[in-house]
Amino acid sequence: MSGLLGVRLLLWVCGCLWLASPTSGALVIFEDDEAPEEMTGATKMLQKRSTNEAMGEVLSVTVDCTVTNRFAHTVMTSVALNKANTSKEIFFDVELPKSAFITNFSMEIEGKVYVGDVKEKEKAKKQYEKAVSSGQTAGLVKASGRKMEKFSVSVNIAAESNVTFILTYEELLQRKLGQYEILIRVKPKSLVEQFQISTNIYEPQGLSHVDAHATFLSNELLPLVEKTVLDKKAHISFSPTVEQQRKCPGCDGTLIDGDFIIKYDVNRQESVGDIQIVNGYFVHFFAPPNLPRVPKNVVFVIDRSGSMSGTKMVQTRDALVAILEDLHEEDHFALIQFDSAILSWKESLTKATKENVAEAKNYGRSIRDNGATDINQAVLDGVKMLKRDRQENRLPERSIDMIILLTDGMPNSGVSDIPKIQENVRSAIGGNMSLFCLGFGNDVDYNFLDVMSKENKGLARRVFEASDATLQLQDFYEEVASPLLLEVDLVYPDNAVDYVTTSHFPQLFNGSEIVVAGRLTDNDLDNFLVEVLGQGFEDDYKVQGQASVVDWNVMYPDETYIFGDFTERLWAYLTIQQLLEKSKIGAADEKANATAKALEMSLQYSFVTPLTSMVVTKPETEDGTDSPLIADKLTEEQRQQAERLRPMAYSGVASHFIPVPAQYLPSPVYLVDGDPHFIIELPGRNDSLCFNINNVPGTIFNLVRDPEAGVFVNGQIIGDKKIPPDGKINTYFWRFGIVHLTLGVSLQVTTQYISVSQDGQDAKLLWTDTASLKGPNVDVVVTKDGSLTVTLKGSVKFVILLHKVWKKHPYHRDYLGFYTLDTHLLSPSVHGLLGQFYHGIEYEVTDLRPGESPEKPDATMFAKGHQLNVTRGWQRDFRRDVKNGENVPCWFIHNNGSGLIDGAAADYVVSSLFTAI
Repeated sequence: MSGLLGVRLLLWVCGCLWLASPTSGALVIFEDDEAPEEMTGATKMLQKRSTNEAMGEVLSVTVDCTVTNRFAHTVMTSVALNKANTSKEIFFDVELPKSAFITNFSMEIEGKVYVGDVKEKEKAKKQYEKAVSSGQTAGLVKASGRKMEKFSVSVNIAAESNVTFILTYEELLQRKLGQYEILIRVKPKSLVEQFQISTNIYEPQGLSHVDAHATFLSNELLPLVEKTVLDKKAHISFSPTVEQQRKCPGCDGTLIDGDFIIKYDVNRQESVGDIQIVNGYFVHFFAPPNLPRVPKNVVFVIDRSGSMSGTKMVQTRDALVAILEDLHEEDHFALIQFDSAILSWKESLTKATKENVAEAKNYGRSIRDNGATDINQAVLDGVKMLKRDRQENRLPERSIDMIILLTDGMPNSGVSDIPKIQENVRSAIGGNMSLFCLGFGNDVDYNFLDVMSKENKGLARRVFEASDATLQLQDFYEEVASPLLLEVDLVYPDNAVDYVTTSHFPQLFNGSEIVVAGRLTDNDLDNFLVEVLGQGFEDDYKVQGQASVVDWNVMYPDETYIFGDFTERLWAYLTIQQLLEKSKIGAADEKANATAKALEMSLQYSFVTPLTSMVVTKPETEDGTDSPLIADKLTEEQRQQAERLRPMAYSGVASHFIPVPAQYLPSPVYLVDGDPHFIIELPGRNDSLCFNINNVPGTIFNLVRDPEAGVFVNGQIIGDKKIPPDGKINTYFWRFGIVHLTLGVSLQVTTQYISVSQDGQDAKLLWTDTASLKGPNVDVVVTKDGSLTVTLKGSVKFVILLHKVWKKHPYHRDYLGFYTLDTHLLSPSVHGLLGQFYHGIEYEVTDLRPGESPEKPDATMFAKGHQLNVTRGWQRDFRRDVKNGENVPCWFIHNNGSGLIDGAAADYVVSSLFTAI
């Protein structure tokens, strides 16, 4: 990225979010003072420039979402003009649903179009690593909240030129609780000259209802929502003028700030379902109305281990009580709570009478957290109970057996080997019941639960730690509360179709929909007989029907150009999704074959999937270099890891990530404490870096060196009293020398006393007293046996913590921790083991992978031109709790910070406590 960039303008656009199967977005336009914290390199420096320099204008923003037979095709287009007389970097950010596949991205600049190219992920990875190793920010996609991914790209635009960004993604929508929902999040933050949201829905089955509203609609804006609904088509649009967008006459604030929501469903008949045939491919939608529900036998297996303490346990109890209330009287249920021990409410399942439910609710309210986590035995006990009751004819013959497991942690009691647990559960269930797994929080191994569910006719769902966790649990239960059919088979003539997607489904739940697609081999559609078989409440379910071709040209005579090959792309999307699921379960050769086929189809249809990446090559910058960027599709495991590594801010119960504006970020703190652990806080990235420096006791290190400001800080380490049994000698800082040459101030801080010298006058303070010293150029405040705060006039502030150790401890000694605040007051030339980070550091982390410890993954970091192996871990920050400290998650750089610090640790060794070099 050129260092000669002018001011910048950022466009943040989000398209359609389908809540049932999210397809998402929001438009945000930032200028210098409100850019997201992810900006790096030259762009960070530009944040300090006056917004008066910005002469960029957003000409138009369009979100165009077309839904054809549940297949959503979304195109987001933004046009911006650089009206300044210097070049300017323009950013395009868009949030899209995690279940959608990016299919195209292009930039048009001065008549030239730059188009993204979908490649195999491993090949694209080489370009990525080359880019980030040279200091560029190459990753385009990051996790953003529960359901979204954030796509970001920037480009340098010449004076008086414009740029057009176009992003396209596709997704097959899923029906949830009886309808489809489209949510378009719009947060422009400023006025847009031409702003339009346009959604077109084409459903040959006919539309049963279409509703549209927005959270930000005032009485003045409400008439601007245009909705036209015909039998098989709907058009919804919202296009306010600049004046209509204004919060008040003459002001620049915008009313457009919130969610634009569309809900709809289609007509359904009691038949074989709806079959559409277009250009040699078919798609079959099956969700018959008015079927009686099949009774269910459900065992709730609830984790009550110690990690469930506090809010999680309260929310779980609340959700369980509400779910029990919703049981139908013909259902049977059981409750099992577990930690290292397994405790059942009753020895067998109980019919859901009012009396039994009331008793169970009281029991549920009594569940308390305690102990470890034995998932294996808890699930096996649930399976055993269902099997026994089934064998003893205690359950209705026509009913569905299911287990709902809720856990928040890793198995650490009983059988803890994950493959063994999966094998035990799969063997015990034997294909005779469904297992649904709910993973609460970020400490669970989601992949473990996901695979175990899919192997047993169920699914896994993450439950996020938030104020709405109770609602998340209830919503999931509602999805599976009313089974309508069991063991559903959709049968097509063998000689007429091939490459058919999954056509057997263990259950059909009320409010959902079964979708099957395939390719035709016989154009004689008179022989295309479709049969649907299943097990209903009282009888076997069987319907037959003849597929017929709908002439889309006749049904939609004015819009035939829209539809093209949507059925083939729907088939490809569904096939790839199912192949990706198969790549996680089964034998090794089956996984490999599924992965290979999914990759082949992803490349063929230009889908960005977990196996492919889109490579975007930006135009050459002013230094003559281009910069390839990579757009990936994140897996749920990668999203979970990202959430573990980077805390997210949530707005109430909303499910989107909100970047914190720079003015609200806490000031960074740089510290060294403990053995000795260096921690570099990076509030702008909600992250930290850490490393240890090990050397022989008595070594003195330079921590801060700023000749321009006249500030120097050195520290001396001390070792244990004697070698501990494990043979490892711990070292700590026990003395610091602080000098401000310009102010004529020097301090020596030890574990026994603090001496202060200013202009030839000396004073001595003891840690055993609470005292303060105020001079013309320095303020010193001592808290008894706790902390020392040193404030240098017009300069940096230091906080030193005293860690007291039991005097008779056989090995350890008292030691000090060193924390620096207000580092922005030092000069750009500041250096030292800590000082070199005072003005920030650019780095990229990629290739997350399991580490030696399951809770501490490894990754590859690119920083200062080096490729480093790093580990996610924790260090202690003692500012708020001097005795115990608080865990700070950070990327740990091994080998004395090698590759992160400039030079080697030995380069920072000095001869005396007051050396000023």
